[in-house]
Amino acid sequence: LACGDVEGKLNALFNRVRSIQKKSGDFDLLLCVGNFFGTTAEAESEWVEYKTGAKKAPMQTYVLGANNQETTKYFPDIDGCELAENITYLGRKGVFIGASGLQIAYLSGTEAQHEPAPAYCCTSKDVTALKSSLTASSKFKGVDILLTSQWPKGVWQYGNNLEGIDIKSCGSISVAQLAFALKPRYHFAALEGANYERLPYRNHMTLQENAQHVSRFIALANLSNSSKKKYLYAFNIMPLSSMDPVELVKQPEDVTENPYRKMTKEFQKAKLGETAAEESQFFFDLSKREGKKRSSEGGRPSPHQSKQPRKPPQPTGPCWFCLASPEVEKHLVISIGTHCYIALAKGSLTPDHVLILPIGHHQSVLELPSEVIEEVEKCKLALKNFYKSIGKRFVMFERNYRSQHLQLQVVPVPIQCCATDDIKEAFIVQAEEQQMELLEIPEHSDLKQIIQPGSAYFYVELDSGEKLLHRIKRQFPLQFGREVLASEAVLNIPDKANWRECKYSREEEEEFAKAFRKGFQPYDFSLLE
Repeated sequence: LACGDVEGKLNALFNRVRSIQKKSGDFDLLLCVGNFFGTTAEAESEWVEYKTGAKKAPMQTYVLGANNQETTKYFPDIDGCELAENITYLGRKGVFIGASGLQIAYLSGTEAQHEPAPAYCCTSKDVTALKSSLTASSKFKGVDILLTSQWPKGVWQYGNNLEGIDIKSCGSISVAQLAFALKPRYHFAALEGANYERLPYRNHMTLQENAQHVSRFIALANLSNSSKKKYLYAFNIMPLSSMDPVELVKQPEDVTENPYRKMTKEFQKAKLGETAAEESQFFFDLSKREGKKRSSEGGRPSPHQSKQPRKPPQPTGPCWFCLASPEVEKHLVISIGTHCYIALAKGSLTPDHVLILPIGHHQSVLELPSEVIEEVEKCKLALKNFYKSIGKRFVMFERNYRSQHLQLQVVPVPIQCCATDDIKEAFIVQAEEQQMELLEIPEHSDLKQIIQPGSAYFYVELDSGEKLLHRIKRQFPLQFGREVLASEAVLNIPDKANWRECKYSREEEEEFAKAFRKGFQPYDFSLLE
């Protein structure tokens, strides 16, 4: 049994538990989240009866610590202790393992808003320590149960409707991060006076990771609520360690996306900032790049602005892709035309994964002059024909988001791996999983007719000529295109989804480039003209 805020009404709780046991039989444990103790004189006198042994809890009861200053007096040992017969305080944080192997992780208190943290608060250090103690093991799959008093921030994302809760003030980011890391099969919380049984959510990324068990979040109301909101929850659970792996990972029909994944990524800005060129696969810093905004003081250009001839665009810092730049790794270059060149991708998915790049500095296809676009099309056709000759499909994508120089990523997919429709479906399904709209656009359409200059977007082109487009409005996963192609549904090399995991020596890169040039030579228009 799990219970919400008892608030010192111990007689009412245990009388209700006894009546449930009469109807349903004995339960192994009673797990209490939220405020177990109350702040009234009546609550204190009730507790004295249990503390002195005059009364006894009908079953083994585990409780979390204080959530306010008034009730800290009931917890003599911060690390957990027996408070009365059959009533045990679990402690500030930790893992309780039952005789059956059931793993119950717990975190007491509410998230501290300042330092030093009051005795009834948990800190980011507590959360990190608890996470590390469990996830450090390579065999860690998750915990059976997570007990917290506070709700996790954002748990309602992608879930069923939540009524009567102020989502701006509700929940803790630290608890959300904990739930994301520990992957509990059941997560119980309280404090909000509401009963919310969220739809189950998945703990893996479809197409990219093997299936994992789902998690269920259940918030319980306070025992004394007058609206008959549910405050007790009965459930059967077999320890994760004892379950058949196939049964464990079965996905119910109503399973949703993980509510914490996106938020956790956004919160960990340091990780996002580590590599401003994550998908570009080169090491150059975009953090200083400032997008030039249009003036908000009217749309007219000044007279002298309109008279000045347009200067070719210039990079705002060192650019690894402008061919004249000393930063370019020349040994990766495959072919050089008049306006474009083709180069092997750094940290490539496959040895024949290449980039089509403008020689001059242009940020996206939208900014390319007509003569450059014409040569880009020649590059695409040459690569399509080359890949076809070696039994591979042409897949190209562009991400105009947090990038400084246009890179058209071209990844060949062996024909025996999957059909073009499978590749298309993989992109669309994975986009849906991440709550992104990837739309099919007409094959002969021009991006310039669809998207305004300066807009962020992600674009895919398949060997069939089919095109997919996503307009980026806020955040976008930098390695999305690569992750889809590396997934089990396409190339089935998920360990290469992160380009940082695909490091090759200069000698290996030179061998890849040499082999590619030799095979590509009959199709290289720059040599034929």
